Amino acid sequence: MSRDNRVVYSTEHGQLGKVMNQSSAAKKAGKGKSAQVSATKIVNPAKQGVRIRRESKGRGGKNVCVIEGLPLAEAALKVLTKKLKNQLGTGGALKGVSIEIQGDHREKLMSLLEKEGYKAKLAGG
Repeated sequence: MSRDNRVVYSTEHGQLGKVMNQSSAAKKAGKGKSAQVSATKIVNPAKQGVRIRRESKGRGGKNVCVIEGLPLAEAALKVLTKKLKNQLGTGGALKGVSIEIQGDHREKLMSLLEKEGYKAKLAGG
């Protein structure tokens, strides 16, 4: 590829043509670590955006409970997903930052999340 046709921006990776020096790369790495630590700490449990909703659209008519807004890192979400699935005796998955649990278990999920220290609300109808 010639120098004139080089990709300088990608929506997947951001700016590709920008060269960072080592000091700015170190600052950026430091910011990422502190942001992860503060994201896992619960500042005000009453103002959490944890929502439990039931979905069936696009799933062949089968119900799935989706939990969104948990202030946890990916590793902690995996542990919580496994714990919820075991306690409910059902299947489920972690999709991005939301937890999907098979079946309509909204009330049980709400009580289990309260035991874990998260104030959840039911969303949708």
